[in-house]
Amino acid sequence: MSSLLSFLVVFSLLVLVSMLSHVHGKLINDVNQLGTNGCDLFEGRWVYDDSYPLYNSSVCPFIEKQFDCLKNGRPDKDYLKYRWQPNECNLPRFNAIEFQQKFKGKQMMFVGDSISLNQWQSLTCMLHAADPQAKYISKRIGGTSIFTFPKYNTSYLLFRNAFLVDITTENNGTRVLKLDSLSSAAQWKDMDVLIFDSWHWWLHTGRKQPWDLVQDGNSTYKDGPRLTLYEKALDTWAKWVDSEVDTTKTKVFFQGVSPDHDNPTSSGSKTCEGVTQPLKSTEEVHQEELILEKVLRGMNKSVYLLNITKLSQYRADGHPSVYGHGGHRDLDCTHWCLAGVVDAWNLFLNALLGL
Repeated sequence: MSSLLSFLVVFSLLVLVSMLSHVHGKLINDVNQLGTNGCDLFEGRWVYDDSYPLYNSSVCPFIEKQFDCLKNGRPDKDYLKYRWQPNECNLPRFNAIEFQQKFKGKQMMFVGDSISLNQWQSLTCMLHAADPQAKYISKRIGGTSIFTFPKYNTSYLLFRNAFLVDITTENNGTRVLKLDSLSSAAQWKDMDVLIFDSWHWWLHTGRKQPWDLVQDGNSTYKDGPRLTLYEKALDTWAKWVDSEVDTTKTKVFFQGVSPDHDNPTSSGSKTCEGVTQPLKSTEEVHQEELILEKVLRGMNKSVYLLNITKLSQYRADGHPSVYGHGGHRDLDCTHWCLAGVVDAWNLFLNALLGL
């Protein structure tokens, strides 16, 4: 009996592991099969590569001042030289001309906060640097920035919406966060590729908090646990994708939570200031990332995770630090220098799109 019992315990554990692996695969490995034969692109290490960076920030005249660390006086250069190396395969090198040609006539939109801006600017720099003579048009209409290459008939848009759900202002001036309302979504659904992002603004309190009340269905309250509000907003977004987006025509990605390094508990470094090499280890658990994965697992449509959280956690050296928009008065351990870490995120996007 003891042998049979042991067998049943082992068998049950194997079944459980199989189930967990399948769920994990839905988020990551299935989408990796688009171009990498099932290799998990997000498990690997940062390696020094003399052929990096992929572009020089000086060739991007449109780059935001807050991301242009070299122009802002950063003296060290090693942070530019690290390439992400997956354990079981090679991340395809980016061929910008081929990317543009295959994406001809299509539109890609990033939806989110300034981290989305970071990734959008990285991609447009990568594309422009490869064909600097190709005319580009950059304009902003309301909350949407539009970057187009007429030569290729391609458009790369940024829709600024930090929470995805709505914040409205009532007649009396009260700002209401509406967890079950997504009025901006009508401008998203016709894109060929969508990349969403949301988290950092959920942490803002006090004068930086952009709402006075929270509306959740028929309930209205002053505030709530931020992880709970975040999950409710993601659930609203997920229901919209499941009901409104044709994912056979529109490929949908969610950018994983971008880690910052301004928390004294961050592994290996109290802040990003003065850090010039990748961290040796990282053990920090991001609860917000676990919530995001939970929501994605529960969706019916194919929405894939750009799982950049863990690999970016090693790169405390990649932030602007004192070489951002605020200098020593406003240490930036949240955004990322360009060129730099965010370029790898776009290499993942390129590989997973299969262009």
